[in-house]
Amino acid sequence: MCGIVGLFLKDPSLEPMLGDMLTDMLVTMTDRGPDSAGIAIYGAETAGNAKLTVQSDTPDEDFAKLDTDLRKLVKGKVTIRVTDTHAVLELQSDQVGEARAALKDIRPNVRVMSHGESLEIFKEVGLPKDVAKRFNIRSMSGTHGIGHTRMATESAVTTMGAHPFNTGPDQCLVHNGSLSNHNSLRRRLRREGVHIETENDTEVGAAYLTWKMQEGATLGEAMESALEDLDGFFTFVVGTKDGFGVVRDPIACKPAVMAETDQYVAFGSEYRALVNLPGIENARVWEPEPATVYFWSHNEGPTAKEKAA
Repeated sequence: MCGIVGLFLKDPSLEPMLGDMLTDMLVTMTDRGPDSAGIAIYGAETAGNAKLTVQSDTPDEDFAKLDTDLRKLVKGKVTIRVTDTHAVLELQSDQVGEARAALKDIRPNVRVMSHGESLEIFKEVGLPKDVAKRFNIRSMSGTHGIGHTRMATESAVTTMGAHPFNTGPDQCLVHNGSLSNHNSLRRRLRREGVHIETENDTEVGAAYLTWKMQEGATLGEAMESALEDLDGFFTFVVGTKDGFGVVRDPIACKPAVMAETDQYVAFGSEYRALVNLPGIENARVWEPEPATVYFWSHNEGPTAKEKAA
């Protein structure tokens, strides 16, 4: 039930190959989730600007002159880069909220996939190899990324139901498992003013972490709190602007394996997702412990890790 991959690069020389390596990892997990797929890439920051990755089922119509139309409303520079059903809009950071509101009026069929300074999310219905090809993921570079192949159990097979889910700036989450209290938690989060788009349980998990961090928690603290507040079976891989984190529920019945070398840290639902990575034969390989938070950050040094029981 679903496949997860993640890759955090310590060695900058590998950054041009991030998309290629993540694609291989994701395609290997196809039989765990053949109905839809998605990848989050943390690439080059836009100096002083932000990115909105958006999706449309009718891109020729919706993306035509979208940058021009938005520019008139937000009164600032807007550029657009179209890739198949997705487009990446670049604009001033302080205009993101205004642009999102404007999109609802001028392009009601356009949906926001992600926002942040470095994050771009591409996801669609279909086999992982086909989704990756549509967006030319292999050509993408970056510092780290996460991906997901979905076998739908909690909601419909749609683009919006595919992972990763983005609920805060440069933050996203992929999930294998099932949350049993997502309906009650969704209602609670909405009362707290947290925006949730879908009925998918994974988006609730992502929104929960965003909410905790908005309340002042670090990502590690938010992930520890999730162990208390989220019911069900889950393995989460969380992406942030600076790194990625992993946490499994206390029973940890969903498969997970990690590998670390001097060049990278990698995560896969199964070891076969990692076998083509460079130097994997010399990697430290282990199964992440139940109810334990792991986190790697570029800001804390090349091998920094937060681990809390």
